[in-house]
Amino acid sequence: MAIEIERKFLVDMGKLPKLDCGIKILQGYLLAHSPSIRIRIANDKAFLTIKGKPTNNISRSEFEYEIPLSDGLKLLKECKELIISKTRYEIMYENHLWELDIFEEENKGLVVAEIELSSEDESFTLPSWVTVEVSNDTRYTNANLISHPYCKW
Repeated sequence: MAIEIERKFLVDMGKLPKLDCGIKILQGYLLAHSPSIRIRIANDKAFLTIKGKPTNNISRSEFEYEIPLSDGLKLLKECKELIISKTRYEIMYENHLWELDIFEEENKGLVVAEIELSSEDESFTLPSWVTVEVSNDTRYTNANLISHPYCKW
């Protein structure tokens, strides 16, 4: 079992460095509430992810398994709610990898940066393009964005 420790922030697009090629991601949820069961398609690969109930808003158990792409595509069709579409970019900053997600379709206009940490108290430097932390705001979880998309806020 892996523990995911993740902090999430909003982004000022005007301050971002030049972005390299991003990865197109499609994901849906077979079960959106804790535990959540997610299907993700990225780079012609499919993943089944089970995320446990958060111990706080930045830590929770996570189990992720690569599955055959054909199975992932079939499971994605079974998802009851909106399919999330986004492009992910990776940015190295001060020895930490930041994942920048630019959402599309129903969540267009939402841009979120995430950083995974090795411990809850790990220190890191915020890039100038990061604005407000939203780790504790459940509206910004992908599982919530399927039923309450950004365009309806």
